[in-house]
Amino acid sequence: MFSKVLVIGCPGAGKTTFARALRDRTGLPLYYLDRLWHKPDKTTVSRDAFDAALTTILQSDRWILDGNYSRTLPRRLEACDTVFLFALPVETCLAGALARIGTVREELPWVETELDPEFRAWIEAFPVEELPKTMALLEACRGKKEIHIFHSHAESDRFLRTLPPAAEPTTEE
Repeated sequence: MFSKVLVIGCPGAGKTTFARALRDRTGLPLYYLDRLWHKPDKTTVSRDAFDAALTTILQSDRWILDGNYSRTLPRRLEACDTVFLFALPVETCLAGALARIGTVREELPWVETELDPEFRAWIEAFPVEELPKTMALLEACRGKKEIHIFHSHAESDRFLRTLPPAAEPTTEE
């Protein structure tokens, strides 16, 4: 069984929903990279502060890390034992991002009121600009890490059904 998990992929793909379900099934503590990076006033912490917080998590024995942050992906891949990559169609990701507008989310310290045009463009470009780089990094980990690539929510749901429920409910980190 895994103990150090990355959940990565395009925004809006369902990473966070999956990460929460995985937390609930495994009892592993869940950390959101968006919470480490963003302040409630929509500014960000310094890279040094982000990296220090990430280091603390990576040095612990058990965790799920939800989020992309490609700058730190090689470091996170080195520390993890399992990766779940969401490689869903752009339309699915855009629908997911739009569906969460106006909702309180535990992974983000504010409520989004619109789909920012720049964020939308990043989602649309993800399969061409980000996914190939991520796939190359994962390919370098083959045989060393457990890697799961989901192309649909049905695939990730099927995986979750293979896991026994956690013995005790967990609290949010």
